[in-house]
Amino acid sequence: MLKKIIIATVLVMFTMGSSITFASEGPNGNKRKGKYTYRKVVKRCFKRGNVDSATPKISPADKSQAEWKAIFEGKNFSEFGCSQEWAGLSNTDTLDIYSYFYNFASDSDNPASCK
Repeated sequence: MLKKIIIATVLVMFTMGSSITFASEGPNGNKRKGKYTYRKVVKRCFKRGNVDSATPKISPADKSQAEWKAIFEGKNFSEFGCSQEWAGLSNTDTLDIYSYFYNFASDSDNPASCK
């Protein structure tokens, strides 16, 4: 009986440790807020006349997690256009958008299915 309890405890500890490891691999921003903030950035850019549509042209599924990591950690947002809007974002907003793109990238568990 004691042996079963020890084995169960070890399994629970291993499972908890594994989930913590996987959760810490990507950015820790708010991906839902990131999606909303990204759409706001595109809409502001559209109102200024810098893009031809208020609907985002770039989707998280357009690139892999490693590609999004390189873009966001290198702060190279030229692909998105709208440099004025990106420059005005707080670090928190940028992290949230990064989390959105990373968590719905083409090689994620749940790639974005629409733009």
